[in-house]
Amino acid sequence: MAAHISTLSLPRLLVAAKNASLHARWQGVAHSAVRYSTVPVPQEKTFDKILIANRGEIACRVMKTCRMMGIQTVAVHSDVDASAVHVKMADQAVCVGPAPTNQSYLNMDAIMEAVRSTGAQAVGGASDRHTQAACFGCSLGRACLCPGYPVMIKASAGGGGKGMRIAWNEEETRDGFRFSTQEAASSFGDSRLLIEKFIDNPRHIEIQVLADKHGNALWLNERECSIQRRNQKVVEEAPSTFLDADTRRAMGEQAVQLAQAVQYSSAGTVEFLVDSHKNFYFLEMNTRLQVEHPITELITGLDLVQQMIRVAKGYPLLHKQEDIPINGWAIESRVYAEDPYKSFGLPSIGRLSQYQEPLNLSNVRVDSGISEGSDISIYYDPMISKLVTYGATRAEALSKMEDALDNYVIRGVTHNIPLLREIITHPRFISGDISTNFLPEVYPDGFNGHQLTAGGQRELLASAAALHVSAQLRAQTFLGTISSLGLPPSLCVCPSPFFPCLPPSACVCPSPSLPQVEVGGESLVVSGEWDLASPLLPLKINNTPRMLQVLQGLQLLFKVRVLSPLAAELSSFMPEKVPEDTSSILRSPMPGSVVAVSVKPGDTVAEGQEICVIEAMKMQNSMTAAKTGKVKSVHCKAGETVGEGDLLVELE
Repeated sequence: MAAHISTLSLPRLLVAAKNASLHARWQGVAHSAVRYSTVPVPQEKTFDKILIANRGEIACRVMKTCRMMGIQTVAVHSDVDASAVHVKMADQAVCVGPAPTNQSYLNMDAIMEAVRSTGAQAVGGASDRHTQAACFGCSLGRACLCPGYPVMIKASAGGGGKGMRIAWNEEETRDGFRFSTQEAASSFGDSRLLIEKFIDNPRHIEIQVLADKHGNALWLNERECSIQRRNQKVVEEAPSTFLDADTRRAMGEQAVQLAQAVQYSSAGTVEFLVDSHKNFYFLEMNTRLQVEHPITELITGLDLVQQMIRVAKGYPLLHKQEDIPINGWAIESRVYAEDPYKSFGLPSIGRLSQYQEPLNLSNVRVDSGISEGSDISIYYDPMISKLVTYGATRAEALSKMEDALDNYVIRGVTHNIPLLREIITHPRFISGDISTNFLPEVYPDGFNGHQLTAGGQRELLASAAALHVSAQLRAQTFLGTISSLGLPPSLCVCPSPFFPCLPPSACVCPSPSLPQVEVGGESLVVSGEWDLASPLLPLKINNTPRMLQVLQGLQLLFKVRVLSPLAAELSSFMPEKVPEDTSSILRSPMPGSVVAVSVKPGDTVAEGQEICVIEAMKMQNSMTAAKTGKVKSVHCKAGETVGEGDLLVELE
């Protein structure tokens, strides 16, 4: 089965766009750094029609190359995905069932019927749930029965951190086996597990391989994938800062030998764990195109999806190993609909009320399968997009990524961009000092957001004050009633642990172009021709460029209010709200479905004991008691859907 496809022919893609928003989006791609291939497409007879057995960004990615190659595409979708972007992009679409994946995207009978009914000649875009359904290397399963703790328990058909647990003792092994089995069955339709020795604090480095049906195989350099949370990759880059030429060659040659030994033909990934002495250990082979494949495409100039289609059709590879370059540096950030302040990312659902990709910037590529108005549901992976930047050097690629994250607008769901930005600007990441334990080591108490310096706090206050005055001037100009504004206003910050030493006020001298703002005795000049209706506000503070996003809502780290001097003075006398004692109340930290409830009214529970299990986006989460006590009431049952903050269980 072929996996994914890609290469962009913009005019043809524009013709295929089903609505104006898509048309505008693909126009933006023309000015981005998308380089799916720097090699001309050979004039070869290929497939007439391919069915894409996937959804979201990877399905869209496959369709782009298919259109470039003149291949018609068929999309499959569930009931809730009927209006999804990948459905609109395809030439045909077939509904394969209701929302749950095991009744739609994992329904092999329905997918095969779609292949027959549409006349598709091949199936592409297959994900881990399809390509790893068969037992790969099952003859190795009996090689070692007693690896010793710690062990990694993982779904044999798995990927993306689903169905994966680390166990340090027998009790954790029992719990891990239970959760991994359930997640594997739910996500991949296959509950079989692998148990292997867990290596603590390694680097996770993988080799991209490409093989044809004529015995030819290449390794396309490595990808550094060590930045992870819950065993799922978050930030990837190519090449790795850690490997030298000899280690790279040794890993590449062994990856090719593995592919040839099993007569593999297509693109695939051989994953390794690498210790501090550059010793490397085989982890697994993914017989599909990985989420992080764009960074390999950018440094090699090869369209991997195009290569996979050629191999599936029976053509030999056109390149030799010496033809594979490392040109520049590429970095990928996985943008997820999740709350990074909760366990580095618990799922968030909702509708994208505003969505703007940073394709106005050079050397930026965005692979996504959503648009403004798309729904992020509890049924599927919470990935919004893959944000990729390219540069001649790593420093240039990182600078581009910082700008791209600052210019990315997502409204309607919580997202992990604040965490991504902190990662790529952290001194340890910049120096290349990383491992799979990077996040828990850097943020041992969890991610708490960016900590503003005193200067940054003053700049934030100055910006908010200047924007407020600009809005007031614009409103009064529009009404034709320009008069005294009663300036200077006072800018007060809502009580927050993130602003322990914030200046109490900012005084603004109004000016149409260069507002002068005084914060704590320091004078700042805020300049720029900003559009107050835009979600992005580029400005300069004392001639230093800054990009601001104006947000309204709960759970904001930097919240400011503009008040009159009198209101500001009176607000200081308002009583502080006493925090609610939540130790006796268990609420759902995320939207999802209740898999199991382990207690009933009258039961006595100990601190840390499991109360219930919530599944969100195919990941199961054990909800535990915050203290020892007796169960007063249970407000949920297995099979129910719950929202974030819903009451689950009360203790006396």
